[in-house]
Amino acid sequence: MNHSIYSADRSTHLKVVVVALVAGIAVAGLGIAARSGSDEGLTQTARVIKAGKPVAITSSNGSLVR
Repeated sequence: MNHSIYSADRSTHLKVVVVALVAGIAVAGLGIAARSGSDEGLTQTARVIKAGKPVAITSSNGSLVR
């Protein structure tokens, strides 16, 4: 048995590709199954936040000159 992927024959490469494809499909399927749960009551509403007056914050007690 040869343990190098570089000198492996065609059937070994095909097996590696098939196993990787099946594993990828399994991971994608689990992700979709976990995501598509019941979304009832989890709807989001948009909130509008309006800007107030500008505020100047300084670390000294001096007055701000603009």
